[in-house]
Amino acid sequence: MSAGTGTPSRPIRLGLRENLGQFLLLVAVNALVGGMIGQERTVLPLLAEEDFGLAAVSTTLTFIMAFGLVKAVTNFFAGTLSDRFGRKPVLVAGWLIGVPVPLMIIWAPTWGWVIAANVLLGVNQGLTWSTTVIMKIDLVGPTKRGLAMGFNEAAGYGAVAVAALATGFIAAEYGLRPEPFYLGIAFAALGLGLSVAFVRETRGHAQLEEAAHVTTNRDLHAALTTRRVFILTSFRERALSSCSQAGLVNNLNDGLAWGLFPLYFAAAGLSVGRIGILAALYPAVWGLGQLITGGLSDRIGRKPLIAGGMLTQAVAIGWIAAMEGFGAWAAGAVLLGAGTAMVYPTLLAAIGDVAHPRWRARSVGIYRLWRDMGYAVGALVAGVLADAFDISVAIWAVAALTAASGILVIVRMYETHPRHERTLLPADVDLES
Repeated sequence: MSAGTGTPSRPIRLGLRENLGQFLLLVAVNALVGGMIGQERTVLPLLAEEDFGLAAVSTTLTFIMAFGLVKAVTNFFAGTLSDRFGRKPVLVAGWLIGVPVPLMIIWAPTWGWVIAANVLLGVNQGLTWSTTVIMKIDLVGPTKRGLAMGFNEAAGYGAVAVAALATGFIAAEYGLRPEPFYLGIAFAALGLGLSVAFVRETRGHAQLEEAAHVTTNRDLHAALTTRRVFILTSFRERALSSCSQAGLVNNLNDGLAWGLFPLYFAAAGLSVGRIGILAALYPAVWGLGQLITGGLSDRIGRKPLIAGGMLTQAVAIGWIAAMEGFGAWAAGAVLLGAGTAMVYPTLLAAIGDVAHPRWRARSVGIYRLWRDMGYAVGALVAGVLADAFDISVAIWAVAALTAASGILVIVRMYETHPRHERTLLPADVDLES
């Protein structure tokens, strides 16, 4: 297909090997998407205190709340728009919106500018990350979906880790602004250039898959309205809705790690450089681990990794709250990254298993709406608890919520991978609601 118009210029085939060049290009693009978040992970919570004098934790976390709310809503529209107009235009629009983000943080005279920058970052992430997910699912077809999501999320969160580590060292050497955010300018320019010049439209691949689509739940046919897809993905379909709640709690954890952990470690006397290492360890293990867990879910099924990953995260968060010292916190960060790696690509693969290709992009967008709403919920809950009690109470509360989410997956979700599926019961889905 041509890069600009989406007009077929070669036969469309499904599969990782058949589309390897475009797949690897999208992996690289998603690494740049992750770098846009990574530039903030170490520096921004510290910037709130040192440059803007914010004392209340709930006020500091407003940038995460704004980012999460906007990204969540944008995810929904990314799926709908990519079905209507194509994947590539949505991807390019996301990069155009992301270009001003690092500049606004560099020049910010007030904390309101930082919040505004994170509103734009939320739109950027919602459009670009959602679209790269959808495009990879389009390209590889059903047999390697878990592996594809593993590569996608590994690239994104590996870049988060590298950018968090790099900005931590740059900030320790040169200060919190402007030097660490020069990386963001480079990420946005490269992402936009690659997307415009080299990425090709993939909607035709999804249309090809429709003819031979096999879903775990055969009652979910192609002709569903967006309202029905929303209800199924959010509440009614047992696997889809289980993934949505687990995704929300997972990103609630990520919001905690992004916003509260740097403040928690700084209060214990750690240097900016060491905080940067801890901020990078968690997404590094998360990112690299997905190279294993994505493909593993294709072999052993989705449910064991999702339930086990949520419970592993709960243990890791409790460990960080209970222990003291750089070594113990580093071990907790590694364990938290491992648990997140088990969950993250597997949830996306499970959505792809169940959703029909005709409305899969919408279902992915709705799942990602709920998942990224976790940033806002986490910022609100953690900020209020930290201000009312202390940061450790907020961390323990999130650990308890994460354990409850894992138990809910065990009780409610069924296995979605076609190789491991069971016969569905009538209660698994209510299409009439």
